[in-house]
Amino acid sequence: MDQLPSFENRINDYSLYTKNLNELPLLPKILINTINQYSYCMAGKDLAFKAALQGSDVLLPDGIGMVAAVRFLKGQKIEKIAGMDLHLHLLKKLNVGGGRCFYLGSSESTLKSISSRLSKECPAVKVGFYSPPFAKSFTYAEDLKMIEAVNSFQPDVLFIGMTAPRQEKWAFVHKGVLDAKVICSIGAVFDFYAGTVERPGTAWINFGLEWFIRLIKEPKRMWKRYLYYGPIFIKDLLVEMTVKMISSRGVFLSKNRNEQAIYEPKDLEEI
Repeated sequence: MDQLPSFENRINDYSLYTKNLNELPLLPKILINTINQYSYCMAGKDLAFKAALQGSDVLLPDGIGMVAAVRFLKGQKIEKIAGMDLHLHLLKKLNVGGGRCFYLGSSESTLKSISSRLSKECPAVKVGFYSPPFAKSFTYAEDLKMIEAVNSFQPDVLFIGMTAPRQEKWAFVHKGVLDAKVICSIGAVFDFYAGTVERPGTAWINFGLEWFIRLIKEPKRMWKRYLYYGPIFIKDLLVEMTVKMISSRGVFLSKNRNEQAIYEPKDLEEI
């Protein structure tokens, strides 16, 4: 079993996006990432990954766990926004305006399937692709090739699909040299959109059970994500909720004492 984080990691360390996709901030360049209970736990053991998530211009709540955390800790009711939601939203906007997007990541065959689907669904979008080497880390020369491929195309939107946490860290480190207006790390969306991996149906997603179907379909790959790290996330959430409750109670009691001190007579003769 993996060891628990050796440094403090709290849900409140991350500033989650609470609006809808139509209200994304208008910035010269924007870095968008997603976070779920699994990536939260991974960031608890990887400071570079945590810095990348915290350095996002927009950090989307991609999971019912994060949605629940915001509800319990901040009293805000927000909606889950998955990477697939972001992908389809941006493609729709690009198709209307005849924009440009670039897919960086995955295999040549997956990129070919994406290209085929895009030509039918978003014919007005100009598309570029690059399949990087499959490795845990890239060499300096490989990084330069990827940057050059992106910048020579000058996309309005750059979609990165290298799996977490590699994609988030790569995007964060190279954001300043990438010639793209919107940079998104969307991982599994490449496979979902290409059709190489089937995403659970809308009904399951709406009921908050997408994770359950993915666990059933891919138990060897998903069991640890949900059955091991799920309880760790819940434990952290309960700890933060308890600290918040104790802190709020302390403030309430302190306020009451101060009010009593103000109205308490200093001398019995004053009564």
